[in-house]
Order: sequence, then C-alpha cells, then structure tokens
Amino acid sequence: MPGPTGAADAAAAAAAADAAAIGARWREVRARVDDAARRAGRAPEAVTLVAVSKTQPAAAVEAAWAAGARDFGENYAQELRDKAGATHAPGARWHFIGRLQTNKARLVVGIAQVVETVDSARLLEAVAARVRGLTRAPGAPRSEGGTPVAQDVLIQVNVGDEPQKGGVPDGALAALLDQALAEARVRVLGLMAIPPAVDTAEAARPYFARLRALRDREAARTGAALAELSMGMSADFEAAVAEGATRVRVGTAIFGARPAPPAREGGGA
Repeated sequence: MPGPTGAADAAAAAAAADAAAIGARWREVRARVDDAARRAGRAPEAVTLVAVSKTQPAAAVEAAWAAGARDFGENYAQELRDKAGATHAPGARWHFIGRLQTNKARLVVGIAQVVETVDSARLLEAVAARVRGLTRAPGAPRSEGGTPVAQDVLIQVNVGDEPQKGGVPDGALAALLDQALAEARVRVLGLMAIPPAVDTAEAARPYFARLRALRDREAARTGAALAELSMGMSADFEAAVAEGATRVRVGTAIFGARPAPPAREGGGA
C-alpha cells in the first residue's frame, strides 16, 4: 500500500494527466470550430468557443485556460459566483448559460460578462435592477470603481416551441427585445437558443437557421446590430457554425463526463 508521499505523487500525476487531456480536447474542438468556419467561408476568429465548465472543478477550468480557452459557460448561479472567485484564470470571460431565476440575478450580474438566457420581462427587470446598483463593469477589476456599468445579455429564444424549456416564444420576441433595447444599463448583443434534442447534427440545422432568421428580422426592424448568435453544443456545433453561429457552447467534448450538479441549486438556476 503506498505511503502518504506515494499517494500524493500518484494524485499529482493523475491531475496532470487530466489537465493534459482537457487541454488536448480543447485544442481539438477549437480546430474543428475553425475548420467549420472556413468551410462556411467565415473567419475562424468570428466564432467564440465557450467551454461549458458547469459542475467541473476550478482545476479543470484552469487546464482549459492553459490550453488557450478564455470563455467559460456556467449554468448555476451560485457555482458561477464561487468558481469565478476560486479559479486562477486571468482574462477569463464568464458566460451565464443556464436558466436564471429572478431572485438569483444578484449572484450573476457583475460577475458574468454576458448573461445569455434572458427570456422574460421579469428577468430582464431583475438584471437591470441589479446592474443599476453596481459601480464597476462586469469582470472589471474592483479598483475601477465608478466605471459606467452595463450588463451584456443575449435574448434566449425557444426555437423548438418546447414548453419545458426556457426561451421566449418567437411571437413575443419583438416586445421583449424592444424592452431590453430601451434599458440603458443592458446591452443586447444578440440571440441564443437551445434546440430540441435530435438524432443528428443535420436535424438541428433548421432550428439554427430559424434563430438566424429571427435575428435578421429583428435587426432589420430595430436597427440594432444583434451580431451574436449563441447556438450549437458538443453534438452539433459544426452545423451551428455553418448556419451562422458566432459562439458555440461545448462542454462534454472538452471536459469529459460531468460530475453531479450542485445540490444547493436544486438542479438549475
């Protein structure tokens, strides 16, 4: 049986191997994103790879960061708050991509550079109310007190018309978007969607195309750029890039199987 030193050495070796594997997978996914962008006639740098680190330890985030990742997605409000404070990843940009309860907006606003899942007037109001009380830009050093504050957001659209999922119905998108664009402390960057579960990446493409069409419609109607389209995950991100995604959210293909979600969040935030 190994002694304390041997056990520590074995644990360190396992941790190093895990970190190396995460780094290798991140680079592989990034290369696939770049190839998909080129095939679509787009510049690879036009597509942000968001490494979905929900329920992963800080060490896993740091391993992906060491490989080049800078954008990380979190689904749970308390986990985002805690992990952002515990992770040594200078320059990391945190994306909140889970379902956000209005009473937890205070845990996310000011930490996440972007909240990708605004899908109701109540949530928009909660985000705006929280950001009005801040004195620094999300993600800025605390020494920058007095910096004008605005929270970047995406409007989540329920492109599959699934009642169990978050997202505004497309028939209500215009009203919510108008409200968000009128809020001085919120910057609407674009739209986000989680399509229905389908058997193949090609089967997801109509939903990605639908989100792009909605963005084009609303950009023309409002005059807002709405440049960002967040769509595509581990199983279908290449199809999403082909349909115009500017950011893809990839977790399992980078980090491997996820640990159980934090019990304190009740399965979602």
